[in-house]
Formats: sequence, structure tokens, C-alpha cells
Amino acid sequence: MSMQSRKTPRHTSQAGFTLIEMLVVIMLIAAIAAVVAGKIVQNKHKAEYNLAKTQLNSLAAQIDQYQGDVGDYPESLDALVAAPAQAENWLGPYAKKEDLKDPWHRPIEYRKPGVDEAPYSLTSLGVDGKPGGDGVDKDLVAP
Repeated sequence: MSMQSRKTPRHTSQAGFTLIEMLVVIMLIAAIAAVVAGKIVQNKHKAEYNLAKTQLNSLAAQIDQYQGDVGDYPESLDALVAAPAQAENWLGPYAKKEDLKDPWHRPIEYRKPGVDEAPYSLTSLGVDGKPGGDGVDKDLVAP
């Protein structure tokens, strides 16, 4: 047998990825990550907005309990945490200091009298912290 008949044919192509192929894959992964991250942030904002709604309703119930015990609505939300000097029959604390801030760590606005002839109102300015807005940026008002 001659030497040539025992040789195996050589492959001229090499296995592996080119730089362009790797860049395309990295760009696709980055695009998917951006979409997923956007959805996560959007869902986080929705959850915080719903938490703020629940928090305002709970705080409104605590104000009503204060009014039932004391006979008048508090002058400020601080009266739910510590007894004011003029509040007889105060049976609190009705809330914790951290309950007086919305999920974005901004103070909940309390007005006495409230809007639309209500005895009081509570307001959170939503995700953006600015008056007005739509969606999760919309102001929350209770009761």
C-alpha cells in the first residue's frame, strides 16, 4: 500500500463561531433581557400602586377608629401614632409611624376637611410623585 491511500481526507472548514455570530447572539440575549427587565419594572410599579391603595384604605379605617374613640377626626396623621394633648379617650396608637408613608417613602397627604365634602381625605401621588397622571402615576385618594 502506498502512503497516499492510508491518509484520511482533510477537512478545510473549522468548527466554532465567528465574531459576527457571537455578536448576534449577544445582541439577541441583550434584547430579551431588556424586554424581561421592562416587564419586571412595570409589574413592580403595579404592585406598589395596589399596595398604596390598600394602605390608604387601611389608614382611613384607622382614622375612623380614632374618630369613634375621640369623637373628632385628627388634626394630623401624627395623632394616630401619639396621643395629642386634647384627645380624651384616645386608645391608640392606631398606626405606626411608617404607615404614614406610601410605598415610595413619601408622606401620605391628609386633609381635614377632605375633598367633595368628606370629613377628611388621604392622598398618595402615585409612582411619579406628581399631581395628576394616568395608570400607576395617577393620584390615589381615599376614602
